[in-house]
This record gives sequence, C-alpha cells and structure tokens, in this order.
Amino acid sequence: MRSLELSAGRARVDRLRHGAVVVESEPAVFRIEGTGALTCLQGLLTNDLIKPGDHSLVYGALLTPKGMIVVDYWVIREPDRFTLVAPPAGREASLDLFRRQIPPRLARVDDLTGEVAAAWLLGGQAFPLLARSAVRPIPEAAGRVTAVDTTAGPVLLALAHESAPFSALAVGPAAAMRTLVASLTAAGAATGTLDDLDAARVLAGWPTLGAEIDERTLPQEVRFDEIGGVSYTKGCYVGQETVARLHFRGHTNRELRGLVWTGADPLADSAIVADGREVGTVRSTLALDDRIIGLAPIRREVEVGADVMAGGRNATVVALPFAPDDLDRGRVA
Repeated sequence: MRSLELSAGRARVDRLRHGAVVVESEPAVFRIEGTGALTCLQGLLTNDLIKPGDHSLVYGALLTPKGMIVVDYWVIREPDRFTLVAPPAGREASLDLFRRQIPPRLARVDDLTGEVAAAWLLGGQAFPLLARSAVRPIPEAAGRVTAVDTTAGPVLLALAHESAPFSALAVGPAAAMRTLVASLTAAGAATGTLDDLDAARVLAGWPTLGAEIDERTLPQEVRFDEIGGVSYTKGCYVGQETVARLHFRGHTNRELRGLVWTGADPLADSAIVADGREVGTVRSTLALDDRIIGLAPIRREVEVGADVMAGGRNATVVALPFAPDDLDRGRVA
C-alpha cells in the first residue's frame, strides 16, 4: 500500500476551495454498449444505474465475491452505452474483470484508455464559471450529463453531486477536450495539475485506489455510504451479500477518518497509535503552510476529536469531509 504525500500553499488550497480550477488527466476509460450492457453492469456495480436513468452520472465500484473493492468508477449513462472512468491503476483489473463477467454476446467492451482524455472542474466557483462560459449545453442538475459539440468533436459533460471532490467532469477525444478546456480557461478557470486533483480529493475526504482502497477494503470502510457509492435497494450484484450484511446487521472494524497535525514538520512513518496500540495507518497527506491534513482508515472505537500519535507526531482525529475550522484553525498570518 502506497502513501500519497502532497504539498500545497494556502493560496493554492484557497483556490481549490473558493475558485475554479480545471485539470486535465488521462484516466482508464471504457465504453460498454449492447443490448445487455445495462443488465451486466447493474449486476456488477455497487450503485444503481437503473434508477437515475439515461444521461446520468453515478459513482460506484466493482467488488470481489467477498465484498472487497477491485476498482471504482465514475459511470456516465447514455441511452445506448456507458462510459466508465477509473483511476489508471485500475485498468488491468478492469479488463480482467470485464473478460470474465461480461459475455460478448450481451455487451461489447472497448478500452478507450489513451484515446480519450478527461477534464475535471474543481472549486467553489466552478458552477458559476461553467454557466458563464461558452460551453453549451450544460447539464440542468447535479448528477446529469449532456453531450457538448466542439469543433473537434463531441464531449460528454457531467455535473457532480455536492459530496464529490470535483464539480464537473468532461470526457472526450483529446482534441475536443482541448477545445472545451480552452473555453473554460477563457471564462476564467485557472489551469491546475494532477496534484490539485489529488488535493481536492483529500479536502473532500474521498478515497482513491492504491492509497485508501486496496484489495482488502470494504465499501463501508471508505465512506461509500456517505459519498453515495452504494445502493441498498437495487438488488443483487457481485459482493452484495457482504455489503448488505454489514449495513443491516453489523459494522466495519475501521472507518476512514481525517487527521490534522499542527506545524509542517514531516511525518516519520505511517503508523497511528492510540493508548499504546496501533489503530490505523496514514494513507494520504496534504501539507499546508502551518499544518498537515490526512486521510486514514482508523479503528472505529477511536472517536472523532481523539488525540493520537500519527506518523510519530501528535494529531487530532476529525470527521470527513474536512471542515473549514480544520483547515484554518491556528492559521499563520
């Protein structure tokens, strides 16, 4: 399991919180279409694809039969096909799973990784900026998708729900994406980097594959209930029995929490210790000018507000997503 270390000054974090930033990336992207595409994906994804209907954006994951996360996706549903956007690290696992669980006679899977790009619009001013930009049409509500025609081809544009670490997601051919991004920067969006995308994820308390999510992670351990990544009414899917049993009859032994360290001294290691025993590991950190914040799966008996030793330093456990006080408390002028 890797530990993701990021650094950002106050101006950069304030821009992510209160401005508008566009970040281009090259995720793993798959297109699934055919008469059985909806049935196949509905039986695999943790979330419901049927209820939101066409032109929708849904977040969810594919699990092992024992309920462990294999890879998570943002799924764009169109009337005749689905576009799945995953972390690059999830590409090979996705292809293997699709080969084994999606019959070619029911649905065709195309790996578009490297052929299409993505752009993520971040920040508190992202929606107003999108509204005043030349990009048209834009979706009418959160969780909805439209097709935007550009001079270089069509782009799918989706608005995210409030809990997501981004405000809008666009997916399309690289040339078309450059045209759309140019429209956003012309309207005032700042150009960001992949570190900005990760920083926004940490601020939102959102897990990622390879850091907070590994081959032993259950959806409820990484806030899937809170971030809308799982449905308990959609019916059966691979791994559903374990997920439902935990939801209705039990609980996980650990939960994803936030950590706040005062001061900017580097951490010595990833261990989290409370009352003399190890209770978790630090997975992602974001260093600010006067503090460090981080994400960590922690034993559920360690309550929010508890003081722990994390990375060899004193830290406070906080609820996710991070509140303004967590970021601004004790701020150095």
